[in-house]
Amino acid sequence: MIAAAGLMAGSLVSGRPVSNDVTIPGTDAQRAHDLMRDGFGPGYAPGGTVQLVLYSDKGPLTDEPRKQAVERSMDKLRDLPHVKQVESPYRRGGIASNLQIGLIVVRMEGHDNAKIAETTQALSKAADPARALGIEVVPADSSTPADKEIKTGPSEIIGVLCALLVLVLAFGTLVAALIPIFTALVSVAAGLGVIGLLGHVVDVPKQAGIMATMIGLGVGIDYALFLLSRHRKLLADGVPVLESVRRTVSSSGGAVVFAGGTVIIALSALVLGGFPLLRTLGWITGISVVFAVLTSITLAPALLGVLGEKVNALKVPFLGRRREGSGGWAGLGAWVAKRPWSVLLASVLALGALAAPALALKLGPLDDGYGTQGSAPRRAYELMATGFGPGSNGPLVVVAELGNKVAKATDPIVEGLARDVGDIDGIAHVSPPKLNDAGRTVMIQAIPDYAPSDERAPAVVEAVRALDRPGVNVHVGGEVAALADAADRISGNTPLVIGVVVLLSAMLLLLAFRAPVVALKAALMNLVSLGAAFGALAIVFSYGVGSQLVGMDPPADASYLQTLFFTVPIEPYVPLMLFAVLFGLSMDYEVFLLTAVRQAYLKQTERRSSRRESDEGANEERSGRDHGHSDNRRAVAEGLGSTGRVITSAALIMVAVFVAFIAYPDPLVKTFGVGLAVAIAVDATIIRGFLVPATMVLLGRLNWWCPRWLDRLLPNLSVEGHEDDEEPQVWKSEPHVVSRS
Repeated sequence: MIAAAGLMAGSLVSGRPVSNDVTIPGTDAQRAHDLMRDGFGPGYAPGGTVQLVLYSDKGPLTDEPRKQAVERSMDKLRDLPHVKQVESPYRRGGIASNLQIGLIVVRMEGHDNAKIAETTQALSKAADPARALGIEVVPADSSTPADKEIKTGPSEIIGVLCALLVLVLAFGTLVAALIPIFTALVSVAAGLGVIGLLGHVVDVPKQAGIMATMIGLGVGIDYALFLLSRHRKLLADGVPVLESVRRTVSSSGGAVVFAGGTVIIALSALVLGGFPLLRTLGWITGISVVFAVLTSITLAPALLGVLGEKVNALKVPFLGRRREGSGGWAGLGAWVAKRPWSVLLASVLALGALAAPALALKLGPLDDGYGTQGSAPRRAYELMATGFGPGSNGPLVVVAELGNKVAKATDPIVEGLARDVGDIDGIAHVSPPKLNDAGRTVMIQAIPDYAPSDERAPAVVEAVRALDRPGVNVHVGGEVAALADAADRISGNTPLVIGVVVLLSAMLLLLAFRAPVVALKAALMNLVSLGAAFGALAIVFSYGVGSQLVGMDPPADASYLQTLFFTVPIEPYVPLMLFAVLFGLSMDYEVFLLTAVRQAYLKQTERRSSRRESDEGANEERSGRDHGHSDNRRAVAEGLGSTGRVITSAALIMVAVFVAFIAYPDPLVKTFGVGLAVAIAVDATIIRGFLVPATMVLLGRLNWWCPRWLDRLLPNLSVEGHEDDEEPQVWKSEPHVVSRS
């Protein structure tokens, strides 16, 4: 607690700098941006330009009183720090044909890109003279959705309150319910403190805080919940407090460490995605998981030891009377174990129906046209589209290298290049070419016919890049080009990321349970839950069913049908990020369920082995096989019965936390909220409650089979540890079955 408080205090005192740098080294768009910065100055590079959109509903902006007010605003803009150039709306192409919409372009130099929001606010304030005459001035957001600052709000509070309600219903006592909440809040505070301090050393994306909070709250509460459930069960069995805490940490604590390890491995694999933003988000989000594990195995046991028997204080009437392993989940476990084939078939059909819509998942850039209705970015977007066309919200920046030749603005090669760009299908307008001082780099702004989110926009980028003029190397930058390059890079590296995550997670499970079949099956089951998550995303965002329910606002001029089925593209890097997060979180439940089943199976098999030593008869071998199958069936039913209630409570907590974040106005957060909530709900019910137990019953003793050579190679690790002081028994009754470590 002291460490968490110190980290958070240090972060608050020293500030929490963030960076909107979304460079993608090695791409054509990045080359164009580098040439712009080097050849024309930082005012032309991404982050160096701020646009103010003007709108006069009372008359043309060219009327003398309004023109004077606009010019006074530009004078105030020029007096602000770091302003290098202010381009008038009365220049060529700066005012719309209706003369009511104009654009002031402010180019900055020497300012802090991490404070672009504050800079934009100051620039907008300088335009008050124009506002005084009734002119609407809206700052246009030139950043991509990946750059946007996501501010925290009441969603965290709502998520925590929902989690507290679930815990009260699960435990029936207020004190027990508060322990996971408290440990999770401490872990989140420590994680955010470290992330804030890291901002002084490395570039920390603005989404890092919100992602760390979402994942940190979910896993922090869940991990403490599993430990607390085990501790209360031991107390109910009459185990003394300190001994119960020791056994809890040695058994469930090991499962927490392994579960957290799978999440961290999945997030760390994002470094292979080829997208710097994705890579940074991965390892920074992993920090919150590390602190969730640390607080669960240190702070939570300390609280349990201090509270003693008072952990069950402040009981809520009529709640918490049922013991673990009794009631509905125990009955469900026995029911599934009796009819595994029927359950398997029904589960596969249900999951297939949930995953089928994923085939229509629409990926693409997410522009400000999908922002909250009435927000400044959405208003500026709509004004720009009305006055200058939809493509004005995502202009292409064509940068050409002329090699060693020094050219002039009037040279045929410069004018010809601008003419060639303007002749390309899909280009609506081309600005006059700009030549840098060295005469070796040409910059042309091209306005496409399509909005940045239009699926036809990337084809225009490729057409411009395909221009072939002798001695000229053409590069295309801008938001559309950068996002297209990012999508290509991510799609090319996606198979590698998926393969590494699945392989490493399966290897970790193999080390934990020494059972190759279980490890492989767990990885496949997690992929199934991902299919359901992507199917839900497709239904909500690609088909538009319920998009308004999650807060997506359709255009003001949309028809009734368009409003009812308002579709939203999903950023190309979102599925890969969701894959890593969901794969790790799904593995958590797999670890806890398998731990319970394995413990039950080993105990039953050891009891049977001791009985068989005194048995004699010709049918001994056959009887052993029959009993082995029966042991596995009972172990699966017992494991599901003992963990089902806890896993369901943990899943409800995560779902509540993720659903609460859907209330954020940012579409990116909404996407993550929907995907995470659906996947966890499906994983904890259909997959862990039905599909996994059914397959384990059908596989029988193959679940725990391990070749002798592999058994000798694997180190002696154990997820569940040992709960007593007796020497661990080595199970040698079946040569082909794993030894108990």
